Amino acid sequence: MEAELKREIEDLLQNNQVVLFMKGTKNFPQCGFSATVVGILKEAGVRDFKDINILSRVDLREGMKEYASWPTFPQLYVKGEFVGGCDIVKELHGTGEIFDVLGKDKPAVKLPEIRLTESAKRAIEGARENGEGALRIEISPQFEYALSIDEPKEGDFKIDVGGLSILFDRQSAARADGLSVDFLESDNGGFKIENPNEPPRVRQLSVQQLKGLLDKGNLELFDVRTENERQKAVIKGAQHFDQAAQEKLAKLDHATPIYFHCHHGGRSQQAAEHYLRQGFKEVYNIAGGIDAWSQEVDPSVARY
Repeated sequence: MEAELKREIEDLLQNNQVVLFMKGTKNFPQCGFSATVVGILKEAGVRDFKDINILSRVDLREGMKEYASWPTFPQLYVKGEFVGGCDIVKELHGTGEIFDVLGKDKPAVKLPEIRLTESAKRAIEGARENGEGALRIEISPQFEYALSIDEPKEGDFKIDVGGLSILFDRQSAARADGLSVDFLESDNGGFKIENPNEPPRVRQLSVQQLKGLLDKGNLELFDVRTENERQKAVIKGAQHFDQAAQEKLAKLDHATPIYFHCHHGGRSQQAAEHYLRQGFKEVYNIAGGIDAWSQEVDPSVARY
């Protein structure tokens, strides 16, 4: 590693208590792993951390791999010490140790109350080998769910529901009170989870529905594609998601419905999720993006 780059990295770590080398920024993460760590830091009460977008600099991206002896991103540093990547940060978050690492007080977490339907109980019993193991329910900061048969770990919350043991890590327990778990036997099988603690989710809007709204008048529709892509094709009425648009969004009433589109729907989904976390109540992603628009609504819009 070049001495100048090493000095730059060490200055960053010395002058900032918490530094996250990530893809994108803390306000607009550009990968799911980076978004997960940003969410964990914010949930732990750390919002003024230093975010470094490694996508903007090849030298820094390659240099951090060597500096940390860690090949992937994000990379979290606290007080100049390397903490780890996404999986390690998630594990620390689950046990509550992340609060110790960050120097924060652990919030109190009560034992959650949950409900299992009879069909869910049967499905869980069927998944247990020789009647051993308990159901573990993990709930991410984005309220994504993972169910597995597992053994208790240190720091787990354990509850009994109708003779079945249910395990939660500390942070999942904090999101689980009032949880209801059902198993849909008539729909090719699958667990259905209802959680009163879930925040609003991004709503998917078809291109036909979008056309109907546009026909009625103007709406806050944002195109998150690059300017180069916009030169190839646009949906009339869509605003370029540039600095001016971001400043406009920052001033909008959070009750205002906002809509995002991109080429196929992936980038706009990330943008929509970001603004949902900022407190907007009605956030829509255009399913299929402008490609679906050109195929299903307006063939005069070029495909690329």
